[in-house]
Amino acid sequence: MDPSANAYGLWGLVVINSLFFIIFAYSFFKPTTFRDWRTFGGFSAVISALFAEMYGFPLTIYLLSGWLQSRFPQTNLFSHDAGHLWWMMTGSHGNPHSGIPHVLSFVFILGGFYLLSVSWHVLFSAQRKKGLAATGPYQRIRHPQYVAFVLVMFGFLLQWPTLVTLVMFGILVVMYVRLALRKERESDIQFGQAWRDYAARTPRFVPRLTFNNPVGA
Repeated sequence: MDPSANAYGLWGLVVINSLFFIIFAYSFFKPTTFRDWRTFGGFSAVISALFAEMYGFPLTIYLLSGWLQSRFPQTNLFSHDAGHLWWMMTGSHGNPHSGIPHVLSFVFILGGFYLLSVSWHVLFSAQRKKGLAATGPYQRIRHPQYVAFVLVMFGFLLQWPTLVTLVMFGILVVMYVRLALRKERESDIQFGQAWRDYAARTPRFVPRLTFNNPVGA
């Protein structure tokens, strides 16, 4: 693909890329409950919207075209490279795929998928034993699966920010926090003091820098 040529209207790529990442996430997350499907559905919506703008129709570029054209008059706004807004708006030159935002995006995306995979195995094992998930990533934070989805979405925003996905990202973060709090209330009822002890020593979303949390079950 010529990075300077118009790079939209490629709806086949929208479908292929969206399905790839959605199925990839599904293979790690394996939603079963209504809460799981809400979590996964929100993530899938962001991914679909992102690739729709990346290869289908550049709504963000279109809405900001007047301002962008006045700032970057020599740039073909409908080229693939121009879609990397962080790169273009900071005046960077060369291939945006080798820039720091793009490289960091893969760190967040791959890290998020890895966390999602490891967390699911711990949670699945705990559910089979009807116990409390408190090992592996759950030893560091109480909701690693929600954090994993946020990391992946944030990685994509570093790579290809759009107005729609920025709004959706904020809405989903709020939704995930509310789902996490609801899950905690249910865990308190189900596990009682064991849950309260676990919650007292384990942060909700952001791990502590120390590594002395005891392993619980």
